[in-house]
Amino acid sequence: MTALTLPDSIAAYFAADKQTPDDLARCFTPQAVVKDEGHTHTGLDAINAWRKEASAKYAYTTEPFAMEQMNGCYVVSSHVVGDFPGSPVDLRYRFRLERDRIAMLEINT
Repeated sequence: MTALTLPDSIAAYFAADKQTPDDLARCFTPQAVVKDEGHTHTGLDAINAWRKEASAKYAYTTEPFAMEQMNGCYVVSSHVVGDFPGSPVDLRYRFRLERDRIAMLEINT
C-alpha cells in the first residue's frame, strides 16, 4: 500500500490533531473558517476554542486514507475512532488553502 501524501499544512493539521490546539492553529490563516457539526468557527481564537472543547469531550484518533482535489479544494477522507456517539466513522475534510495554510475547513460525513 502506498503512503498518502498530503500538502504540508493538511499533514500538519492531522499531526496537530494529536497535539495541542496551539499546534493546530499554526496550520491556519488568521481569518480561517472551520465548519463542523453545524457550527462555524472564524479566526484562530475560535478555532482554538473549538479544538479545546472537542478534545475535552472526546478521545479519538484520525487516520487519513484518501485525498482528491475538487473545485479548488482538497478533500481528505479519514477514518475516525473514539469515544463519541457513532464511532467509528469515516469523515470528509474539505480544505481550501491560501499561501500553503488552511483558509477554510469543512468536516462532514
